[in-house]
Amino acid sequence: MNIEFSNAALEELYTKGTTQDHQYNRLPKDIVQRYVKVVNYLKAARRLEDLFFIKSLHYEKKKGNLKGVDAVWINDQYRMLFHSSPNEQGIIVNALIFEISKHYE
Repeated sequence: MNIEFSNAALEELYTKGTTQDHQYNRLPKDIVQRYVKVVNYLKAARRLEDLFFIKSLHYEKKKGNLKGVDAVWINDQYRMLFHSSPNEQGIIVNALIFEISKHYE
């Protein structure tokens, strides 16, 4: 899958394991490591449907005020939110990661 990041902080967190951005610089080290692992799962997937088979991700399409957003678990407390889009053949192979959120906050 093709991965893009909506802001430099998320990309920096993925490539360097740390960032100066106040929103993400206080994330626990194990969450950052798991975030990198989850992004690698997305990169390895050929299409969105491949994520269904990785049970630990708990992939879901959000509803309500987050309608149109895809989410996967980083752990039981943190979620990675992204937008997916199809290629010319209609197969969803693009993901734009835009947030790491603490679930229920």
